[in-house]
Amino acid sequence: MHPDLTPGLDVAMLVFWAFVLFFVGLIFYLRREDRREGYPLEDNVTGRLDPPGGVLSTASPKAYKLPFGHGTVYAPHDKRDPVNIAARRTDRFPGAPIAPTGDPLADGIGPAAWVERAKRPDLDFEGHPRVVPMSSAAGFHIAHEDPGLVGWPLFGLDGVLAGKITDLWIDKADRLVRYIQFDAPGGPALAPMMMASVNRRRGKVVVDALNGAQFAGVPRLDSPTQITLYEEERVQAYFGGGYLYATRNRQEPFL
Repeated sequence: MHPDLTPGLDVAMLVFWAFVLFFVGLIFYLRREDRREGYPLEDNVTGRLDPPGGVLSTASPKAYKLPFGHGTVYAPHDKRDPVNIAARRTDRFPGAPIAPTGDPLADGIGPAAWVERAKRPDLDFEGHPRVVPMSSAAGFHIAHEDPGLVGWPLFGLDGVLAGKITDLWIDKADRLVRYIQFDAPGGPALAPMMMASVNRRRGKVVVDALNGAQFAGVPRLDSPTQITLYEEERVQAYFGGGYLYATRNRQEPFL
């Protein structure tokens, strides 16, 4: 490099400072990009919104076009749903436990928490609903080595009959059973297959997430032939919350 243009500098020094400036810029870029969801933050005790942090740490809105004509979403956005759950904070310190004051399985507390997902079915690569009842899925059946489960009784944690299995809901993309459909007071409902235990010898299925009576409160579907992402969120949250809230003993410490 010509000494009259860069006195006291060499190529190695210029490359070093170029890297430093690039790395600093990369940090600011990544901090802006990782704030497209989940911000602004809330104070753990008061719920007050924290300041956004300025232009160097706040991403500019970006448009995301959804497939199969489902519109466009923007992130970050100005919409914010207020958190209003039937619960109380047990103490005034960051991270204090939240105790339910209503029905924790339905109110979205702790492991039963859910979010507002899209009210449309999950789609496969061809744009068709991927989770459907097996009774309406042509070409799909249970292998002859495995029990079909339809007609089998479904029991809860306490051994109380929750209903009789009437259908299986399959994931056509992953080729597996996602949900068990059972008849319950109030109409057919679904239970996650991954939480079920199949007893071939006794010809029954047990879902130990809930007591038998609690199956009546499972969120129902709007359509008998499809399940939306929002409904999947609600159903799985209901059963997931049962592992903590189904019985009082599950809410106590082990030691």
